[in-house]
Amino acid sequence: MRHQLRRAIAATSAVAAAGLVTVACGGDDSADGGKTELTIATFGEFGYEELYAEYERLNPDIDIVPHTTGQGGPHHQAMFTKLGAGSGLEDVVAIEEGHMPEALGKSSRFHDLSEIGPSDVGPDRWLDWKYESGQDKDGKLLGYGTDIGPLAMCYRKDLFEQAGLPSDPEDVKALFETWDSYFEAGDEFIAEVDDVAWFDSSAQIFNAMQNQLDVGYFDRQDNLTIESNPTIRQNWDEVTDAAARGQSAGLVAFSNEWNSGFTQSAFATKTCPAWMLGVIEEQAGEDLAGEWAVTDAFPGGGGNWGGSYLAVPTQSEHPEEAAAFAAWLTEPEQQITAFKAAGAFPSQVEALESPDLLAATNEYFGGAEIGELFAAQAQKVGEAQYKGPGDGKIQENAATPALQSVEQGASPDEGWQQLVQSAKQIAS
Repeated sequence: MRHQLRRAIAATSAVAAAGLVTVACGGDDSADGGKTELTIATFGEFGYEELYAEYERLNPDIDIVPHTTGQGGPHHQAMFTKLGAGSGLEDVVAIEEGHMPEALGKSSRFHDLSEIGPSDVGPDRWLDWKYESGQDKDGKLLGYGTDIGPLAMCYRKDLFEQAGLPSDPEDVKALFETWDSYFEAGDEFIAEVDDVAWFDSSAQIFNAMQNQLDVGYFDRQDNLTIESNPTIRQNWDEVTDAAARGQSAGLVAFSNEWNSGFTQSAFATKTCPAWMLGVIEEQAGEDLAGEWAVTDAFPGGGGNWGGSYLAVPTQSEHPEEAAAFAAWLTEPEQQITAFKAAGAFPSQVEALESPDLLAATNEYFGGAEIGELFAAQAQKVGEAQYKGPGDGKIQENAATPALQSVEQGASPDEGWQQLVQSAKQIAS
């Protein structure tokens, strides 16, 4: 999942091994001249550093104490451990979308932001599907939406030309119109270009397809649907069939080998949420500047991968102040600032209409108008898919390993049974 804007780069760095600092949930109000201390826990790169200083300038009675972990996994593990212990959590905590279902299952441990937050912060601030994904089944609002990861498709223009495929961002759209057309183009590509796969990883493709379904791994009664929803198996068969025909590079996403795959031209296309552009530029390097392109097309119409929320645990000693701080960080103007600082694509309706955002371009991707492109892709995301408790764990700890086992020689049926059994264990 992770995703995670340019924070995905941080996940592969040495600093990623660092754990969260364990602190009390609120600071001593008598410290620093009686100021209220607000702690905030994030991971990777949210683009908030300048904003912390600005908030303190606007609110002289507030001291912001940030705690940042390089990698999302340790961040969330520490957060849920502290949540269970009933102490040690910060006043504001960032929760990545893949871990939000688990947080929603523990909604009693968080404040309802619609009750304690500023009165002028309403649902109309966000895209509908982003706001809805921050609510539990009873409508309690656990998190203010930060960034999102609307999906487009990135590809290597030079490799497409080598295969005799169209390479202009407008001309390639037909290749990425549906999953059938995508896999058909993959067959054409690998028939013409030796030693280059069509995509990086079966799991990356399968997870994108899974997130497009009306009903995911769970229905709204939290029943596991992996055996009752035939579309999940159909997606599995499509992906594993394509891999069997040689379309997958068989790389583990965000591993060292996957990172090297960009420079070694191991694959020609990449599922591309907004934050992935930074990852590609970082890993592919200057030698491939202009060879990577991005188009506002995605098989099946679109989707979202990544993005986070800011929540206020009931442990906070300053819940209203914390909610006001989280609300300010997610205002349109601040979301634009975070986008400029770290590539965190806004989830706010007003921010998505901002000329400042819409004018954004990316020279590495040939001057692509990425602000306008991803704003349009964000509008293509429909109703939020319900994510039951354990949804993210199934994606990360069941589907991904099962698909890797198929890429390493297991039969698709064996991999499917591995997925089903692992999903049942997670859901039980």
